[in-house]
Amino acid sequence: MNYNKMEFSAKQIAGLVGGTIEGDAGVKVNDFAKIEEGRPGCISFLANAKYEHYLYETESSIVLVNKDFQLEGETKATLIRVDNAYETVAKLLTLVESMKPKKKGISSLAFIDPTASVGEDCYIGPFVAIGEGAVVGKGCILHPHVTIGAKASVGDNTEIYSNAVVYHDCKVGSNCILHAGCVIGADGFGFAPSEEGYEKIPQIGIVTIEDNVEIGANTCVDRSTMGSTYVRKGVKLDNLVQIAHNDDIGAHTVMSAQVGVAGSTKVGQWCMFGGQVGIAGHATIADRTQAGAQAGIPNSVKKEGTALQGTPAIEFRNFWKSSAVFKNLPELSKQVYQMEKEIAELKKLIAEK
Repeated sequence: MNYNKMEFSAKQIAGLVGGTIEGDAGVKVNDFAKIEEGRPGCISFLANAKYEHYLYETESSIVLVNKDFQLEGETKATLIRVDNAYETVAKLLTLVESMKPKKKGISSLAFIDPTASVGEDCYIGPFVAIGEGAVVGKGCILHPHVTIGAKASVGDNTEIYSNAVVYHDCKVGSNCILHAGCVIGADGFGFAPSEEGYEKIPQIGIVTIEDNVEIGANTCVDRSTMGSTYVRKGVKLDNLVQIAHNDDIGAHTVMSAQVGVAGSTKVGQWCMFGGQVGIAGHATIADRTQAGAQAGIPNSVKKEGTALQGTPAIEFRNFWKSSAVFKNLPELSKQVYQMEKEIAELKKLIAEK
């Protein structure tokens, strides 16, 4: 809220989010703060019980809490009770972000090929390069040093941060965000072994990024050998994610940092993958699959809603049961060796009789 020091009262905020007020309805805020770092004039939220003790000492002027939250002490903050405090603060942050003044205009230091097309109300920063026949939709923001390759297209209201690259012929939809250094459309990892080494297989396909996709910093989505690699609508990719050639990432799937998906894999809709999950090539992953951090998925997942953990990945409850056994293996192995020794001695005694 501090972009132009805009102030909002508790009464105004409660009206925006459908909340109820406990405390001073007239208190005003102009910024956000974590509850443990609260300052006067800030709004915070409490959604996790382990942070509750901060509520009773925070200096924030307003705190969003869930409707069913029970106070265990006194707080100086005005409370606004809502159905879901975490979702509510996300909506408020989105609202404030939408109020930021947007840059417009084309820098004299940008290069736009005469055959390229740039829509109205765009911002094209210094040293942006837009190639031959490329199309950039209206309301886009291209920060300095962005490269849009020949015949590539970018939909309306998409924002691309510095040093990101959209290779030739690739397609990026509307209302997308591409963070710094991400690369859309580099060659897929295709090589054929020969007597003299490895021969490169030309990657003549493209990448298609659908609408409302966000791609993190230094994430790579490789172009297909033929056809297209797809990142479907609403997908959210964290930093340092690798999507290989000919993959198809289903709508609204989310991937945390350092997830890697090998080539020609089809991932379903609404899947969730924790950090460093690895998925083998030519697999099909069912809708709503969830995989915990560092899970290794070596083959297809057929059942919708499966939750996996471990390498090779197994059903997460079995993984935790197995982990409980695994940590005791050294002691168990000693017991097994002792039992083997005792059994051998018993067999010897029996044989002597």
